[in-house]
Amino acid sequence: MLTFKQLEAIYWVVQLGGFSQAAQKLHTTQSAVSKRVQELESLFETPLFDRSLRAARLTEKGEEMFLLAKKLLEQRDAAVDQFSRGAVVERRIRIGVTELTALTWLPRLVNAINTFYPKVTVEPDVDLSVSLRDKLLADEIDLMIAPSAVNDTRFSSVPVGKVENVWMAKPGMIESRRPLRLHELAAHRLLTQGDKSGTGLLYERWFKGLGVKPSNTLTSNNLIALIGFTLSGLGISYLPLKCMEPMIQAGKLEVVKVNPALPKTEYLAMYKGEQRSTVVSSIVMLAQESCDFTRMFDTGPIVR
Repeated sequence: MLTFKQLEAIYWVVQLGGFSQAAQKLHTTQSAVSKRVQELESLFETPLFDRSLRAARLTEKGEEMFLLAKKLLEQRDAAVDQFSRGAVVERRIRIGVTELTALTWLPRLVNAINTFYPKVTVEPDVDLSVSLRDKLLADEIDLMIAPSAVNDTRFSSVPVGKVENVWMAKPGMIESRRPLRLHELAAHRLLTQGDKSGTGLLYERWFKGLGVKPSNTLTSNNLIALIGFTLSGLGISYLPLKCMEPMIQAGKLEVVKVNPALPKTEYLAMYKGEQRSTVVSSIVMLAQESCDFTRMFDTGPIVR
């Protein structure tokens, strides 16, 4: 008879790379893990691991069994999460977000979570994309929302929205009425985000892909600081168009047209696959519905 203990054994041996590591994870002995795997092999009359190798490498049938184990364990965990009411209703969720999300639609997301899960405690962590990635890997947060530039194959990811960034400057800095070519833009001082920022990484790669390397840059990982630098006339920066429109309309900033235009920044909700839960899945869906980078400090309800 197939058991979850047997499925857990093969799953964690593969995930952690060995029988001893799986035994530690499952709080049992290495011999117990080996016995559970052998039980599976006897049940289906086929070897699951290639024992001619020192490493724990799956056979072809072993690969099939691993995928089946992964699927069944996820379904089990989802069922337990759904029906263990106390565990679901009363818990904390640590959500990592970058500065732009905190400045725009994070209040709306928190309000939505409080509405649907009134006993869930939300603990936001505002940090740079690369730092959030490291925290997610270290299990210091449960979920992160950041630009896709920092996505990792060890994460499950779901798109939540996109940001349209455009080049902006203090009015009067750029006299040209026609769109600037990229090499013309690069002749000016550019205000950029650093290599720990998802947006900064995205546009650094974009410049490199087009064969352009700006020589005069002022870098800051603080979005508020970049806005202040741009308002002060220290250079040209890429800023989110929609939420900067009040400053554009007030004549404090102007859009600098550049050809080619900047690609949009895609934001993803990312979480570790083995930490999947119905609450996290629900919050990801709420994030998709809440995501709106057009207004600062948006506390309005989700429009369905």
